[in-house]
Amino acid sequence: MSAVTDPQPAPPAPDQHESFVRLEREIGLLLRRSRAISARLARELHPDLDGAAYGLLALLQDAGPLRASDLVARLGLDKSTVSRQVASLVDLGMVTRAPDPADGRAQVLTTSAEGAARLARIRDARRARWEADLSGWPADDVATLGELLARLNRLGEAREAETTE
Repeated sequence: MSAVTDPQPAPPAPDQHESFVRLEREIGLLLRRSRAISARLARELHPDLDGAAYGLLALLQDAGPLRASDLVARLGLDKSTVSRQVASLVDLGMVTRAPDPADGRAQVLTTSAEGAARLARIRDARRARWEADLSGWPADDVATLGELLARLNRLGEAREAETTE
């Protein structure tokens, strides 16, 4: 005689409003932690830097060369903050300035060899930390999280582009 098992009922569908409440709460927590981590990472680059400098240097490394106005738009920081951070990074030898080939009146910013080396050391350490922290997660879950965050970031970039046009 074979035992017949009742199928497990499907879990209830998540409440849409509650899902967005949780999303807002979790992203808020992530952003608060991110600001604290950025401040620490900037100090690892150099003790005189503040949190905005790490993100600025990372963006220059990933997407540079860029004008200061591009940094303002992409990072959502005010012009004075970017100007101050760029000046600090240039003074410390982590960023170089050069005339913009498309417009000689403007300057483009690039990560220097020193800045790239310091950033690479920090990023390698961060990546190792992520690997350790998420070692119990299936690789597919890590890949899915990366993809979902990329989609969320593209949405944010599109919204930002709409507001600056």
